[in-house]
Amino acid sequence: MTKTHKLTLTAMMIAIGTISSNLFYIPIGFTKVFPIQHFMNVLSAVLLGPYYAVAQAFGVSLLRNLMGTGSLFAFPGSMVGALLASLLFWKTRKLYLAFIGEVIGTGILGALLSYPIATLILGQKATVFGFIPLFIFSSFAGALLGYIILTVFFRKKVLIVSENDTTIRK
Repeated sequence: MTKTHKLTLTAMMIAIGTISSNLFYIPIGFTKVFPIQHFMNVLSAVLLGPYYAVAQAFGVSLLRNLMGTGSLFAFPGSMVGALLASLLFWKTRKLYLAFIGEVIGTGILGALLSYPIATLILGQKATVFGFIPLFIFSSFAGALLGYIILTVFFRKKVLIVSENDTTIRK
């Protein structure tokens, strides 16, 4: 896939993630659980690689915050999840590791990174382990959807993983 194709696909994923954030989210406490972001993270991790996956997660988080449909917690959660999912997939070429990377990256590491944002920046009273169940629930649901769809695409040979790239079969 060329850089132009990757940039275009990243922009499309940012647009889909941003638009769907107005339609589907679950408000829990002072967070907004958004499983579609994790779905997009797994897709971009597998299709595009680490740089584009993190850029996609940042773009959606930024636009959601500017539009008022997101929270500051979207940044550490989605970006760490996208990075870990893509690194695990691109090192091993195993789809289930992209799923696990998204859940661990967002559900545990992103949740831990959100604690200082809640206490220091937003002045909210929060427990460090209070974020983990919410983030794991959201990331598990979205990453599972991405894993299922990508598994079907790979089995039907719509997507082909080569040594250096994941290509879409024409």
